[in-house]
Amino acid sequence: MAALALTVAVAGLGATLLAPAAQAADWPDKPLRLIVPFPPGGSTDAVGRLVAAELAKDLKQTVIVENKGGANGNIGSDYVAKAEPDGYTLLLSGVGSNAINYALYQSMPYKNSDFAHISLLATGPNVLVANPEFPAKTFKEFIALAKANPGKYTHASSGSGSSGHLAMEMLKRAAGIDLVHIPYKGGAAAITDTIGGRVSVLFLNQDNVLPQVQAGKLRALAVASEKRNPAYPDTPTIAESGYPGFAAESWFGLSAPARTPPQVIERLHQATVKAMANPELRQKLEKVGFVVVGDSPREFSAFVAAEIQKWGKAAKESGAHMD
Repeated sequence: MAALALTVAVAGLGATLLAPAAQAADWPDKPLRLIVPFPPGGSTDAVGRLVAAELAKDLKQTVIVENKGGANGNIGSDYVAKAEPDGYTLLLSGVGSNAINYALYQSMPYKNSDFAHISLLATGPNVLVANPEFPAKTFKEFIALAKANPGKYTHASSGSGSSGHLAMEMLKRAAGIDLVHIPYKGGAAAITDTIGGRVSVLFLNQDNVLPQVQAGKLRALAVASEKRNPAYPDTPTIAESGYPGFAAESWFGLSAPARTPPQVIERLHQATVKAMANPELRQKLEKVGFVVVGDSPREFSAFVAAEIQKWGKAAKESGAHMD
């Protein structure tokens, strides 16, 4: 009887261990959800919907985009961190919710190890812009002007702790300049006041300021990426203007809850790489200055770790915090 009981127990254990593998093999057999941790209408939402549509084609399942905004991306990200790790709930991860926020908030509801990072989708640099009437017409003239007049000029951002705010904090330290920070509740108001000359300069994502730059309402002084951006071919990078290695870019990635089966992560990675290689999707993103990536889980995980360290240092040095 004891031998029979042991046999039954071992058989039961084997069935339990085989269940996740069998589920992974059948995946996906129902619709997926892609959580965008910001409200509809912004860059994160737009990228998420483009990618979701492409993933649906390859996975042959509907990919439903759900916007769960709030707390600078923390609410939606925490939802995914605590979701069942079965591959059916994914996160449109990003620089704020998956890098900057770890330093901004003293109490975070999740940590980086709660996620399995699948692929970096695209990056986009912050761009330093000014009103065309601003006395500095080039980046080097701006640095010289700021150095000669410490504390005289202002810099706008879409909010305290945003990538644009921290990009300027990094530049201020690198260049030894002093400007007064004017935080706004979103990029639209910051753009309006920069166009109107009520603030001196603005650091903001490349897609947000591109229409105004193209219309001549704003002048692009520099882009915060190591290489020149295709949408700003005549605008020098900060890195090439005397600050090698300087980069302050927003980014979007695809992530899942930690402990998602490796087979599912690999399948999602394959589908993501295929999606990011789609010429139509690439054209839509590159038209507004995004650089399409589509890398491996290992590469993306290393990238996120480096971003947490870089932005964390900038946030702490700036004194920015959200609670």
